[in-house]
Amino acid sequence: MEAINWQEIEEAKKAAIEVLLHNMHGPFHGLPRTAGWGYPEPYTRDLMFSILGIAVSDNKPLTDSIRKVLQTLAKNQTEHGHITSLVHDKDDRGASDTTPLFLLGVGIFRKLTREDDFLNDAVQKALTWMEYQSPSDRYLIAQQPTSDWRDEQWVIGYGLFVNALTYSYLKLFGLNDRAAHVSREMKRFTIADYIPHHVHEGLKVKNKPFYAFWSYKVHYSDRFDLLGNSIAILSGLVSVSRAEEIIDWVEHECALMKERGDLAADIPPNFFPYTLPGDPDWHPRYEYFNMPGNYHNGGVWPFICGFYVAALVAAKRYKFAEQKLAELTKLVRLSSDDSLSFGFNEWIKAQDGKVMGVDWQTWSAALYLYAAKCVQIKSTPYFDEIRG
Repeated sequence: MEAINWQEIEEAKKAAIEVLLHNMHGPFHGLPRTAGWGYPEPYTRDLMFSILGIAVSDNKPLTDSIRKVLQTLAKNQTEHGHITSLVHDKDDRGASDTTPLFLLGVGIFRKLTREDDFLNDAVQKALTWMEYQSPSDRYLIAQQPTSDWRDEQWVIGYGLFVNALTYSYLKLFGLNDRAAHVSREMKRFTIADYIPHHVHEGLKVKNKPFYAFWSYKVHYSDRFDLLGNSIAILSGLVSVSRAEEIIDWVEHECALMKERGDLAADIPPNFFPYTLPGDPDWHPRYEYFNMPGNYHNGGVWPFICGFYVAALVAAKRYKFAEQKLAELTKLVRLSSDDSLSFGFNEWIKAQDGKVMGVDWQTWSAALYLYAAKCVQIKSTPYFDEIRG
């Protein structure tokens, strides 16, 4: 891989700030829009992810904007503590990841502003809501299919992504005892065929270094979730040595995918191996939205690649993180509009590198800023504290 071009990194960072400032005021109550064109709505999960980039940007207008987002979410919180999927719409409910993302976002915002009691009532209600999301009345959080950011992909029961988020916000709020229980339950093996009464399923996969995509009773998926495992590395759910094993496995598999023509970029897709028609976990609707290498079924998402770059820094793979940041910089240049120097597109088709989503996506720009900051300072702001 070629050496990193820091001048180009700075140009991309400047462009990312431009995107976030452009998207700062949308048509819904003056709340930020999710993308520059298309997605005018303030989607909760996108804006909560963007807090990481905004928090390291040292940009007061963006900080003030995200304060308004958090306050509006608290105002529209349900009676029992659930956080809505759209910031402005108190009736848009049912997502499994918006409440843990809200808690993570508030935790980061408190650290940024040093306002230790910011939205305390809403935080306490959200923490209570999350405690009731375990059907076994233990610690792992369960969800319904298509209820997290993968609105076109089935995650059944205990999903890695939501539980990695849960562990992260618990650590950020200093709820270390409950976090330790979550960690212990995640590190149990997935179980097949038969569960003795005293055995509970977990997310550890036999003979593979990474966590399972999801697990519930005797069912599980050992396909690889890049976002969930990257957050697991960042939060310290895996040791540095295990993180290195995961990274080596990812890069080996990506090299094989490139040889087969299943991957065009030198950066991982969000999910693999891809689910193929005829596989047991294939659903008919995938034919329209989730073909192999597309969208949630292996699309390359810049915001998730930003998390991967940050995870490389957390694993102390600094030179490798520089190389992947250079690849991510190429990725965020791609756009459906040729007039844009940086597209910060939503997602890219894995097999040919064609942009498929919307340009100037808020979380694509924000997580690029976060990834670049991590590489430049050889540290992972906020997650360093979570890892402890």
